[in-house]
Amino acid sequence: MKLVHFCLAVILSAGLSLAANAEVLVDIIKNPYGGSRNVPELSTNPDYIHAAGLERLVGEWGGKLVRPVQDIRLDAEQERQYGEWNRMALANANFADAVREASRDDLITIGLEANCNNLLGMLAGLKYDSAGNARRVGLVFIDAHGDFNVPETTLSGMLGGMPVAIAAGHALHNIRKTTGLAEPLPMNNIVWGGVRDLDPLEADRFTEYEVQQFSVQDIRELSATLKKQMRDLSNRIDVIYVHIDMDVLDPAEVPGHNLTVPDGPSSDDLAAALTWMFENPKTAALGIASTPSFNLDPGGVSRQAALNLIEGAIKGAQAR
Repeated sequence: MKLVHFCLAVILSAGLSLAANAEVLVDIIKNPYGGSRNVPELSTNPDYIHAAGLERLVGEWGGKLVRPVQDIRLDAEQERQYGEWNRMALANANFADAVREASRDDLITIGLEANCNNLLGMLAGLKYDSAGNARRVGLVFIDAHGDFNVPETTLSGMLGGMPVAIAAGHALHNIRKTTGLAEPLPMNNIVWGGVRDLDPLEADRFTEYEVQQFSVQDIRELSATLKKQMRDLSNRIDVIYVHIDMDVLDPAEVPGHNLTVPDGPSSDDLAAALTWMFENPKTAALGIASTPSFNLDPGGVSRQAALNLIEGAIKGAQAR
């Protein structure tokens, strides 16, 4: 009997080992359209991360690409359209289509994104599963800023300070609808992380809507608060998108970013939190936005930080 038990234990242990080392199916999509004014329309940020040899690295981390890395572009008819915000929304609609094309239950999607405005396309793409069934989508928005302004509250006028409010249906509805996100994301389906720099009226909106959030310290400690927020969100929704603006990190890791805020987590801290988040099968997508590129990233510090985060997500999915 002891021999039988021993053999069974060996078999179970081998099975667990195989499961832990199984390849993670990964789809990578670059969206360079940020909608910013008075700058080049196409951001080089996504290409910069890709150029690190991302296909090779994904394989080394235990991932397997389901198709070549996709690069979003406007089609011929869309190219005739004008307006930076409108063209960004059209590109986000194409981004959503690309997300849906590869959709499957055992896949994680990684978006290399110009900036946080691209979260609208990812959310629209995740709205339907591979069979075309509508899903309840949750957003975990990790950023030093709330990006919860509306035109009436913003001080800068930057569209990049509004995408979460747009996704929630609080402003600029045509942008949201053009991306394919027909229905706003319920506030109960949004959790903020690492926020520490809000405009005054934006802070009032945080209070008014009683936003759910976890702190930088929660990230560093992988605290009970963070875990509870994530578990509660998972119980309410069908699929989770984790969106990261690189300015959430300690400024030393994003030296070329022009919106850094002191006292951010390290990329290692955030990668460990992502590993835990992606152990949950409902956590299906990661977005990396606003990575300083090329001449703004001396020594490749910011790019390495972004790669650390992607690796953390893949390792989490591998541990499912």
